[in-house]
Amino acid sequence: MSSYRSLLRIPGAPAFFLAAAVGRVGIAMTGLALVWLVHARTGSYGTAGLVTAGFALAEALIGPQLARVVDRLGQTRVLPFSLLAHGAAITAVLLTTSLPTTSLPTTSLPTTSLPTTSLAALIVAAICAGAAVPQLGALSGARWAHLLRAERSAELPAAFALESLANATAFLLGPVLAATLGAAGHPAVATAIAATLIVTGGAALTAQPRTAPPPAASTAPGTEGSLLRPAFLLTAMLNLAIGLYFGTLSVAVSAFAVGRGTPGAAAPIMAAASLGGLLSGWLYGLRRHRTPADRQLILVTAYLTGAGLLLPLAPSPIWLGAAVVLTEAAVPPTLVLLSIRTERSVHPGVLTQAFTWNNSSSAAGSALAASLAGHLADAAGAPAAFTLAPAAGLLLLTLSLAARRQTAHPQTT
Repeated sequence: MSSYRSLLRIPGAPAFFLAAAVGRVGIAMTGLALVWLVHARTGSYGTAGLVTAGFALAEALIGPQLARVVDRLGQTRVLPFSLLAHGAAITAVLLTTSLPTTSLPTTSLPTTSLPTTSLAALIVAAICAGAAVPQLGALSGARWAHLLRAERSAELPAAFALESLANATAFLLGPVLAATLGAAGHPAVATAIAATLIVTGGAALTAQPRTAPPPAASTAPGTEGSLLRPAFLLTAMLNLAIGLYFGTLSVAVSAFAVGRGTPGAAAPIMAAASLGGLLSGWLYGLRRHRTPADRQLILVTAYLTGAGLLLPLAPSPIWLGAAVVLTEAAVPPTLVLLSIRTERSVHPGVLTQAFTWNNSSSAAGSALAASLAGHLADAAGAPAAFTLAPAAGLLLLTLSLAARRQTAHPQTT
């Protein structure tokens, strides 16, 4: 624990880390909370999916542009406006879903539908909420890099491991809280709590200017071109590849459980995977690693590829659970190493953008893999869907080898 204690003794570090961690729970809640909210008001999963897709796409596409403004002007100047816009947009979502609905007779259970104008307003509000949501993980990562870069750069892996733990915890707790409140008939409460956590965490970050990196506009103008260099573009591709693994796992595990007639097995399998990942990330951050990061990345992705080969062979839920835990153990170290590579491959003045683009790349890979895995599961069953996991690992390994060559020949970057 000495590595983590050393980091959290840095003046101001516990405050900004906890603030971002709280806000990330809200971010992890929002998508699922919107699904429950819109479905509860309309009875349509299609409408709920449309609204949630608008939120997610806006977050993925506009988030890097918001991060660009943050890098230029500073976190404490931009966050208040972002938080105000996000809070106002979520309020509009809640008000729109509280409008009277129109009954739609069907041959089965009756459903309801929002008027066309209200549905359009709901989609617009969700898009605005996604566009304005602050990328608190990227903001926190940029603060760690700012604090440690000069004299304590050896501690960056532990800091990014701590960030990985916070992110994994958020995406373990957030969806569970959203689903629990939604199932209990309180989806609006879940959505409101999510927004409150985001605004509270972001406001706490705003109140801590001392640990924030300086605005790039005053220290390093004209540095955005570093995002177009091969080193960072390769890093973005690596993040897209890990997203392919994420999207595959969520769909394929569900398809496996349903296909075996035990749909309830999906939740404990995914929970075991999350807990295994938390343990792996915690252990990785405890020690200093002498092996260069690019070599570590090759080893970890090779392990991910090999462990992923166990997934299509799973004959039972217990076997699958063990295989998923073994595979998931590679994910936190991979994410930490990708954060290290990002920090080293771009100028500090665009680091928040770089982290946010990585998130968007991962989200794009996850969405693509979820679609492909779904089609494979429908056509040939869960084992076929699981084959995408080692394929994603192989892509990661190939890109990691390319990154190693790139590091060995820096003139090509």
